[in-house]
Amino acid sequence: MATLQLHSATKSFGKLKVIEEIAFSLSTGEILGVFGRNGSGKSTLLKMLFGTVKADSISVSIDNVPIRSSEIISKKLIGYLPQNSMLPKNLKVRDIIPIYFSDGEKQDAIFYDSQIAKITANQVGELSAGELRYFEVLLIGNLDHPFLMFDEPFSMIEPLYKIEIKRFLKELKSKKGILITDHYYHDVLDITTKNLIIKGGKGFSITNMEDLKNHNYLSKNSS
Repeated sequence: MATLQLHSATKSFGKLKVIEEIAFSLSTGEILGVFGRNGSGKSTLLKMLFGTVKADSISVSIDNVPIRSSEIISKKLIGYLPQNSMLPKNLKVRDIIPIYFSDGEKQDAIFYDSQIAKITANQVGELSAGELRYFEVLLIGNLDHPFLMFDEPFSMIEPLYKIEIKRFLKELKSKKGILITDHYYHDVLDITTKNLIIKGGKGFSITNMEDLKNHNYLSKNSS
């Protein structure tokens, strides 16, 4: 088991403090859900952890060993799926898989997936939102990185692919530590083992929908 710890992080854009007091731990076997309203800093936090957005300050360790931002990518510690599609639209699905994996076993795991096998001859730009997101989740999920982050994997996709993504992430957590953020709170709460919400730049531990209501993320009438 490996454990990623965010001890502290801060980030401001001008005079606006977006991230101020957030800390958490994430171990293999866990899925951490991160909630927050638009503009609360969810995506910024993920990019800070991945190293593509420079933090004002950040302290991260893995198994109690301090990790510099530059090491996250170079040592393949955290895999990251951003909100927006990362794949070239003119390439076919079957041609993208070898770009990510040279190992034949991993290539086959994606190529012969029941949902992917039907679309391998399609260009990325021809895929539905659900097909594309599921494909991207499989690519990131099969990386060797011990920790994975998924930014809005359920957003605007068909119910079938929500089910498939949840099934895959539940299976994946036995060997990975997973961080997920999405406004589709039912889908997130369905698979997470622990959760936090970002509000006013600070992180608060939550456990259920009532906590989301109490932090004014959901209305009192939400179900």
